[in-house]
Amino acid sequence: MSELIDVKQFGKVAVVCGGWSAEREVSLTSGQAVLDALLTKGVDAHHFDPKETDISKLRDYDRVFNVLHGTFGEDGSLQGVLDGFNIPYTGCGVLASAIAMDKFRNRLVWQALDLPNVPYVVLDDNTDFTAIEQQLGLPLFVKPAAEGSSVGVFKIKQAGELAKTYPQLKQYHGAILAEKAITGGEYACSILGDEVLPSIRIIPTTEFYDYEAKYNRDDTVYQCPSDLSEAQEHTMQQIARKAFAALGGKGWSRVDFLRDDEGTLYLLELNTVPGMTSHSLVPMAAKARGMDFATLCVRILEQTLSD
Repeated sequence: MSELIDVKQFGKVAVVCGGWSAEREVSLTSGQAVLDALLTKGVDAHHFDPKETDISKLRDYDRVFNVLHGTFGEDGSLQGVLDGFNIPYTGCGVLASAIAMDKFRNRLVWQALDLPNVPYVVLDDNTDFTAIEQQLGLPLFVKPAAEGSSVGVFKIKQAGELAKTYPQLKQYHGAILAEKAITGGEYACSILGDEVLPSIRIIPTTEFYDYEAKYNRDDTVYQCPSDLSEAQEHTMQQIARKAFAALGGKGWSRVDFLRDDEGTLYLLELNTVPGMTSHSLVPMAAKARGMDFATLCVRILEQTLSD
C-alpha cells in the first residue's frame, strides 16, 4: 500500500514531539528523524512541540504523528485531546496508552489473561524491604511504574540496598516496583498494524539496558534476527499479539521481553510510542524485514487513514 498511496491523502501532518517529560530530548530526536523521513516522501509534515506551541493549535492539522515519549504523549493525555479535536493520530488510543504507561496496571491485565509476567512486588513506605530482597532474590531491579526509557531504574545487588534506594524513586510517577532479575536475555518484539516484525536481542555492555545504553552508547549489541529458534520466535510473536490485544492496542508498538536461563519468556512492558532514533528498535526490526526508515514512517501514518 505504501508504494501506491497518494501522500496528499494525509493532508497537513503535525509531528508531535518534545514536551515536558524526562524523555524530552529523546522525543525531539525521534521527532526530527520522523519529520525528515516524511518530508522525503512528499508528506506535508511539520514539527510541533507542545512545550513551545499551545496544544489548541493542533486543530490546524489534519492528523498527528505522535512521537511524544513519556508523560502527556504516551499516557493517554494527548490521545484524549486529539479525540476531542476529532484529529486522527498514530498509535494506541486513550485507554491502551494509559494502561501501558502504568506498568503495574498493565501487568494486572496480563496476569488476568495468564500471560507470563516478570515476578514483581509493589513497594510502599511500609514495605519490609529485607523480606522483598529475600523473596525476589539478589540481584533485583527497582523502578517507577509510569516512566519510560529506563528512567529511575536501579539494579539492587547487595542486601540492604533496596531500602536505601527506594526514597530516590518517590519523585517519579506511579507505583514503585521491585522485580526479579531475569538474566537469560532481553528482547524486543515490534508490532506494525497486523504484522509482527522480527525480534531483536539486546546485549548491553553496561550493567543492564539503561538510558545510556539505549541512547548514548555505541557498544550495545543488537541481534536482528535474534538468537531465538523458529519455535521460540513464534511463541514470542503470539505472546506479543495477545499482550497488545489485551490492552486494546492499535497501530504500532514495541513489546519487551526477558528470557530466563531455561528459555522461558516473560513480558516486561509494552511501549505504545516507541523511539524512532538511530538507536531505536522498531526501525531496526523494519530494516530486517526490508523496510527503510522513511517507508516505515509512512506505514505508521497510513494507519490513521482507516481510523
